[in-house]
Amino acid sequence: MYDWLIVGAGFAGSVLAERIASQRDQSVLIIDRRPHIAGNAYDRHDDAGVLMHQYGPHIFHTNSDAIVDYLSQFTEWRPYEHRVLGRIDDKLVPIPINRTTINALYGLDLRTDEEAEAFLASRAEPVEEIRTSEDVVVSKVGRELYEKFFRGYTRKQWGLDPSELDKSVTARVPTRTNEDDRYFTDTHQIMPKHGYTRMFEKMLSHPNIKIMLNADYREIRDIVPHRRLIYTGPIDEFFDFRYGKLPYRSLRFEHRTLEQEQFQETGTVNYPMSEEYTRISEYKHLTGQKHHATTITYEYPSAKGDPYYPIPRPENQALYKKYQALAAETDNVHFVGRLATYRYYNMDQVVGQALAEFRRIQEAVPLWTAPVNGKSHHTDGELVIPAGRALN
Repeated sequence: MYDWLIVGAGFAGSVLAERIASQRDQSVLIIDRRPHIAGNAYDRHDDAGVLMHQYGPHIFHTNSDAIVDYLSQFTEWRPYEHRVLGRIDDKLVPIPINRTTINALYGLDLRTDEEAEAFLASRAEPVEEIRTSEDVVVSKVGRELYEKFFRGYTRKQWGLDPSELDKSVTARVPTRTNEDDRYFTDTHQIMPKHGYTRMFEKMLSHPNIKIMLNADYREIRDIVPHRRLIYTGPIDEFFDFRYGKLPYRSLRFEHRTLEQEQFQETGTVNYPMSEEYTRISEYKHLTGQKHHATTITYEYPSAKGDPYYPIPRPENQALYKKYQALAAETDNVHFVGRLATYRYYNMDQVVGQALAEFRRIQEAVPLWTAPVNGKSHHTDGELVIPAGRALN
């Protein structure tokens, strides 16, 4: 009998496993259908010895001191500020759009924020009501920059025109009038010094935690005894797709190792106007690894494959609300993480959500311990019930 069964060994499941094991001293079995821990953040050394990210680049950034303090128990860090270039009109220019981008594309010499702001304002088109991703961009920078930077990329990424997507999609990408070419502006921009997988290994190294890989929840849920469940997989799958499938976009990754020290100027180069792929990433920029070879990844968005990005449209949110209502009625199950809450979260947001869920568990779920003399009893307000034998 495990006290907790946790489905999914990514950030949400692993943080909760660690907190429950270390703070509640309870037994946890964490399972994952993949052959590894760390979820989409999984990294590994490839055949050439280059540390690469199996599921595309994962760059850690946050404004939360508390989240960094928590994860620092399991890793050291290296500073890393991510920069992205975009191939636009045969030029490589910074993304997000900034003053450098504007000057390069239009042959200008804008020198102040005010000049750049006036330029963008002269091209912006008024939108009466901002509802879609197209509205967001056109109202800020006008149609020409929208076409160059956003429309093609969004169509590739989502399989939909920006006019068909919720405003939240392009609202994530800022437009700047200064020369700051960092992709993120968070207080903490850091990478785990020895990689994400090593960090997860330490997080899950508590003796109260057992790990089972290549394990599908549906195949073991009735044969592994457990008292409570934390589920971080797709919420529609948990309920056997009762109301139909929630739509996702997936990705196909093409990894290549090259016998050269560096392939491109920055960690990521985007291709908004050309190519079938959306971007190429080179991991040595992210990891700081010194190596004679380099590994790069081409990303191809796809309608099929593992679920990565919930598609933000009103009808999809309405469908999720139906599953959310079922989840609220399901006793002893906690739904946490991107797939279980049908939200696009950054890594730090998932950690924050998991830590918040643990606080709720602490407040609402009584502790239980093994019986004394074979009898269940209550002590100090804790629920005590007979303990079963844990599986090895």
